Amino acid sequence: MSTATTHPAFPAPGFLLDTWNVMTRELRPVVREPASVLFAMVQPLVFLALFAPLLPDTGDGSALQWFVPGIVAMTTLMGASFTGANLMQEMVTGSHERLLVSPLSRSSLLVGRALKEIVPMLMQTAIIVVVCTPFSFDLHLGGVLLAVLILSGFSIGIGALSFALALAAKDQDWLFWTVQQTLIFPLLLLAGVLLPLEGAPGWLRFLSDLNPLTYVVEAVRPLFAGSYPLDTVGAGLLASALVAALGLVVGLRAMRASS
Repeated sequence: MSTATTHPAFPAPGFLLDTWNVMTRELRPVVREPASVLFAMVQPLVFLALFAPLLPDTGDGSALQWFVPGIVAMTTLMGASFTGANLMQEMVTGSHERLLVSPLSRSSLLVGRALKEIVPMLMQTAIIVVVCTPFSFDLHLGGVLLAVLILSGFSIGIGALSFALALAAKDQDWLFWTVQQTLIFPLLLLAGVLLPLEGAPGWLRFLSDLNPLTYVVEAVRPLFAGSYPLDTVGAGLLASALVAALGLVVGLRAMRASS
């Protein structure tokens, strides 16, 4: 006589499976409309077309070799910081509330959404590199891949912070956009994305040193040029990891308190 063993028809999904389901759900609009990624590239490509010719050639090569990594970092920051707007739209339609009462864990709702930000960042980086390579930009694939790893951690952190801001703002769109717009441009300018800060006054350099994006940009620039300075790359990796950790901690607290 054998003892029958019963298995649940639908095993409770674990955190990794929940996170994967949330991430693929978030990526569906990108898959359905990949052209949306191209439209998001209009501003970075305009910056490349109008700013790069104004920059003098550096001792390491053309201005594009210096400018392209900064534009990639800018695109990463801009794209990740906008993601909270999608969550605000879901709160308006009630989709977010339905997900909160679903079997999905709240941690996976946040982490899956944050991880999704890596995919558009990879697509946009590839587009920028492909567009610029015929124009005196030397492609160093190994360095670009390591730079993308650094940018991925930064993107996850900023995306999670954007979701936390959306949850805090809730129905107040103006609050989300005011905070986002107030923070985004100082972060970009203080990181030396558009102009070098070597000749900046001391107070500006001090503020730049407090900006984690500064270390990310300083790390990806030599990597895009095929150079691997350990101290600079290590500082970029550390800054990226800290932003990712901060974003996930703040985002998880906001998601667990969400109602």
